Amino acid sequence: MDYVFQFGAVFQRTDLIVSGLLMTIKLSVIATIAGFLLGVICARATREGSLVSRWLATTYVEIIRNTPFLAQLYMVAFGLPQMALWFGLHIRPSPYILASVALSINLGAYVTEIVRAGLDAIPKAQVEAAESLALTPFQIFLHVKLAPALAKVFPALTSQFVLQMLGSSVVSVIAVQELTAAAGRIQSETFRTFETYLVVTAIYFVLAFVLRSILSLVVRAIWPWMPRGARRSRA
Repeated sequence: MDYVFQFGAVFQRTDLIVSGLLMTIKLSVIATIAGFLLGVICARATREGSLVSRWLATTYVEIIRNTPFLAQLYMVAFGLPQMALWFGLHIRPSPYILASVALSINLGAYVTEIVRAGLDAIPKAQVEAAESLALTPFQIFLHVKLAPALAKVFPALTSQFVLQMLGSSVVSVIAVQELTAAAGRIQSETFRTFETYLVVTAIYFVLAFVLRSILSLVVRAIWPWMPRGARRSRA
């Protein structure tokens, strides 16, 4: 029996698709910004921090990178409210906030390793020259270490940001109404499972392409001296 595609029922619930798409974009933007900042802070802590801060940052990275994101998501979703109760706080964050926190924590660990690799590639002579100019440690880190380090590892960061956006589909298990959750609701209402997930897969593909294009423009704006061929080869 030949299968007949019927996309009409799926596109009748465009409202769910759009709302889920917007939620996916919001989660990705928040997690990308927060995870990047967390990764930079932890990368500096592992290189220039005290013994305690180095141990804390290293432990955080190892735990996150060696456990599944789904387990981390459940720990945040159910662990944070429980910890709040221990301190007498009756706080019940929304699934959206919990998902944002979990995604940011997960991304931050991977960004830490990527940025740390970039910092290790900075020549010591370059740092010594900055110190001879009486620059403060923060100025040296920001302008002499971090900026060129990001130029070296930005393609790897781009790939990690895209993976994080695609991985946001997992947060549907804690009732966050993002794109995958919207797809589950649509297919349960229309019984057109294949068509629903085919449309959603195409949307994720377009999102990944658009995100890579935007980040490529960012690279071109910040580091115009970087050859285009080098950007493509590194990505």
